[in-house]
Amino acid sequence: MILQILFLRNVVLFNYAFCFVYIGGVLLLPADTDRLYLLLIGFATGFTVDVFSNTFGMHAFATVLIAYLKPYLVNYQMEAKGTERMELGIRSQGLGSFLAYIVPLIFIHHAVLFLMEMNSFGMILYTFIRICASVVLSTIVLILLELFSKR
Repeated sequence: MILQILFLRNVVLFNYAFCFVYIGGVLLLPADTDRLYLLLIGFATGFTVDVFSNTFGMHAFATVLIAYLKPYLVNYQMEAKGTERMELGIRSQGLGSFLAYIVPLIFIHHAVLFLMEMNSFGMILYTFIRICASVVLSTIVLILLELFSKR
């Protein structure tokens, strides 16, 4: 959170790619985290970013949405692999499965966030480019943080 609030909120590449690394806190929680706690953590995380970014609940809404959808994606991947318990992370899942887990949730988060921010339909192409560029940047930063973390 501190990294996002103090440093990464000002990181913008080419006026398109924004880095929202704080969602990694929700995405990388253990797969067996209780849904109520997951939603509360998602709300607290998004609300904290909203307070420091003056975004009036947009981050809270987008983060609660991915916290709500996370268990469904985890269960889908567990059924596809035929496993009972799933560890989340590059080391345990492998890069392909990890990307299949985080990229859809990051895309949903960023799409909701930027579409709420969009003020006219004339900006739809610009908004779509911002969504895609931000998904790529956030995914790369989350992968780097996951690779260099000592979990």
